[in-house]
Amino acid sequence: MAAMKPRTGDGPMEVVKEGRSYVMRVPLEGGGRLVVEITADEVKELGDALHAAIQ
Repeated sequence: MAAMKPRTGDGPMEVVKEGRSYVMRVPLEGGGRLVVEITADEVKELGDALHAAIQ
């Protein structure tokens, strides 16, 4: 029987390219991770929106 690892929010935020899209994994408060698959255009839009939010 395989060992089960607990799913926690521990770990860094990460974005990896998989094929034609990008997969973003964001640790969540209280545990778990938000996993979102986005296109290159959406990556740019998200980056622009985040940059505008911090100015």
